[in-house]
Amino acid sequence: MKKLLISIFMLLPLLCHAEDLQSPDGNLKLTFSLTTNGQPAYQLTYKDKPVVATSTLGLQLVGGNDLMSGFIQTDCRRTSFDETWQPVWGEESEIRNHYNEMAVTLNQRATDRTMILRFRLYDDGLGFRYEFPQQKKLVYFVVKEEKTQFAMPADNKAWWIPGDYDTQEYSYTESKLSEIRTLMPGVVKAHAGNSSSTTFSDGGVQTALQMKTPDGLYVNIHEAALVDYSCMHLNYIKETNTFESWLTPDAQGNKGHLQTPCQSPWRTVMVTDDARKTLASRLILNLNEPCKLEDTSWIKPVKYIGVWWDMITGAGSWHYTNDFPSVKLDLTDYVHATPNGSHRANNDTVRRYIDFAAANGFDQVLVEGWNIGWEDWANNSKDKVFDFVTPYPDFDVDALNNYAHSKGVRLMMHHETSSSVRNYERHIDKAYKFMVDHGYNSVKSGYVGNIIPRGEYHYGQWMVDHYLYCVKKAAEYHIMVNAHEAVRPTGLCRTYPNLIGNESAKGTEYEAFSGNNPDHTTILPFTRLQGGPMDYTPGILETQIYTRVKGARFVNSTLARQLALYVTMYSPLQMAADVPNSYEHYADAFQFIKDVAVDWQKSLYLEAEPGDYITIARKEKGGDRWFIGCTVDEVGHQSTLKLDFLDKGRKYTATFYADAPGAHYEKNPKAYTITKKTVTAKSIVQLSAAPGGGYAISLVPVE
Repeated sequence: MKKLLISIFMLLPLLCHAEDLQSPDGNLKLTFSLTTNGQPAYQLTYKDKPVVATSTLGLQLVGGNDLMSGFIQTDCRRTSFDETWQPVWGEESEIRNHYNEMAVTLNQRATDRTMILRFRLYDDGLGFRYEFPQQKKLVYFVVKEEKTQFAMPADNKAWWIPGDYDTQEYSYTESKLSEIRTLMPGVVKAHAGNSSSTTFSDGGVQTALQMKTPDGLYVNIHEAALVDYSCMHLNYIKETNTFESWLTPDAQGNKGHLQTPCQSPWRTVMVTDDARKTLASRLILNLNEPCKLEDTSWIKPVKYIGVWWDMITGAGSWHYTNDFPSVKLDLTDYVHATPNGSHRANNDTVRRYIDFAAANGFDQVLVEGWNIGWEDWANNSKDKVFDFVTPYPDFDVDALNNYAHSKGVRLMMHHETSSSVRNYERHIDKAYKFMVDHGYNSVKSGYVGNIIPRGEYHYGQWMVDHYLYCVKKAAEYHIMVNAHEAVRPTGLCRTYPNLIGNESAKGTEYEAFSGNNPDHTTILPFTRLQGGPMDYTPGILETQIYTRVKGARFVNSTLARQLALYVTMYSPLQMAADVPNSYEHYADAFQFIKDVAVDWQKSLYLEAEPGDYITIARKEKGGDRWFIGCTVDEVGHQSTLKLDFLDKGRKYTATFYADAPGAHYEKNPKAYTITKKTVTAKSIVQLSAAPGGGYAISLVPVE
C-alpha cells in the first residue's frame, strides 16, 4: 500500500494558489487549485482524512482546442444556502437543502474561453459541475471525453457493476479497487447472455459506486441532474488508483453536442462515517432543480398489481397468436388469426385482477400485452412495431376501463417501445391522449433491445433527452411515468415528480431467470436507489416457482424478506408482483402488503451495512402507523431494535412477520411466523433474520 501511495504522490502535478471551502458543519473540506500548467484540480477531506486525493478536471473536445489546461483564475465567489422543501412524495415530508458554495471562474488565455467550476459542499458530500456561459469564443462544441478524476487515497472496498452503455441489470461484485480489472472479465462473461452490449474497458464501472475506506468512511460517487448530456461511467486506472469519468458515446462516437450557455450534470462524492447516514442522504435530490410543475395535485403514489408474473415465469404470453409475425399494424390481421390460448391480457383475466385489486385496496392494475404487435417485437431492430392504441381482439378497452372504474380501480397503461424510440415519439401524443380518454393516469414504459435510431445507446445524450422528453410530455397530459430499461435516475424526480419510478437495475423479474444474489437488496439502496426510487416489483410469496426457461427454481429470498422489501426498497410505486392465487394462499402474510404505506412522513435508518443488512423504520404520511423492514444477505442477522421513535405514552399493536426457526432462502424459504404484541416507546425487541431473509413489522396505535 505504501508503494501505491508513493506512486500516486509522484504523479501528482505541482499546484498553484488554492481556494478552500468547508461544509456547514466543518467536517468536509474542499481545496481547489490550478496546476503549474493551468489545469483545474481539487482535493476532498473528511475530518482531515483524505477522501479524494488531488484530482484534475477538464474536457477534451473534438477537433482539438481542449478545455484541459492553460487556465487562469479570474473570479471566485462564495455563497451559502439553507432551505427546507416539501417533496410531492418521498421518504420524508420535508428535506433540508443546506450547503456552502464556491464558483470559480476560469479563463483560457490562449483561446479567451471561459469556464466556471461550481462546487457545493454539504455535510454529507460534494457536488460540482462544469458551466459554460454564453460567449463569442465558445458557442457550439463537441465533447470527445470528459476527464474528471476521482483519485482514491486507499484501496477501498467497493460494490460495483461493470460499465455498460445499455443496461444496469447486473449483480453486484464486492471487491477491493485493485481487484476490479482482474475480476471484470469473469463478471461480464457471466452476464453475457442477458446483455446486447459489452463493457467499454476492463476497468469500467457504473455509478452509483459505493465504497468503504480502510478507516471506516463510506464514499459514494454518482451524478445528479443528468440533462442534455451523456451518462457518466467511471474508468478505473489501477496504476494510480484513480477513477476517471467516461461518458456514453453516440452513434458517431462523440460524447456530447453542446451549445453555450450550458452545463454538465453535477458530479457527486457522498461521504459519511455511518452507513445509515448514506441511506439518509438527500444529496442527489438537493442538487436537482425545484419542481417545475405548477399543479402536482394529480400526482399520487400508487400500489398496484399486474398481469405480469405468470408471463415472466412463462405460464402465459404477451402475444395473441402464434400464426404469423406481423408485418403491419392492422387489427384485421389478428381478427382472422388463431388465438394461442395463453394470451394473458384478455377480458376474463383482467376482470379477475380488477376484482382482486378492488377487494384488497389496490389502486391500479397493470396489463402487459394488451396491444397488437407483440408477435414481432423483440430482437429484430424493427422500426414500426407498436402504435400504442390498438388492442388485441380479446381486450375490450372501453368495457374493462368502465368495469375498473366501477370498482374504484384504474388500469395502468403499458408502453413497450422495443427501443424503437423514433416510433414511440411519432405516436406519443396520440398514445397519451388515448390514455386520458380511457381514464389511465400512469404508464409503465419499456426499452428492451437495441435503440432505433440504430447505433445509439440507452445511456447516450440522445436517449437521455428522449426519456426527459417523455416525462415532460406526460406531464402535459397529467400522466405519471415508470420507465424500465431507461438511464439510471439522477434525482430528476424532484424537478418532475410525475417520474414516479424507474427500473434501471436487476429487479424481481430476474428471480425467474438467473436469480438475484441474496445480498442484492442490501446493496441497491446504497447504489441504484441513491438517484431515485426503483420499481423493484417485490412480493413474490410463492418462492418456489416453475419457469419456462429454467424449469423448477426458487426465488433467492425467504417469504418474510419479500414483505420487508416494501419498506427497504423505497418507491412511491409499489407492486404486489405475485399472482392472486398466491396471495389468497398466503392471506395472513399478504395482509402486510395490503397494510403497508407507499408515501412517508419520516424515515429512520436503524441498521445498515452495504452487502450485509439494512433495517428501516418509516412513518406513513397523513397517519400514525409505522412500518419496519429488514433485508439481509446469505449470512443472516440478529437485530436488537429500540422503539424509542414511537410516540411517548402511547401503546401500539406490533405485528411481526418474521422468518421461522430453520428458515433459509434456499432450503426452507416459506417458513414464517406472524405474532402480535403490545409495545411502547420503551420497548426493545430482538429479531432474527434467516440467511437470505428478513422481517417486517407493522406498528398501529391502540386507540
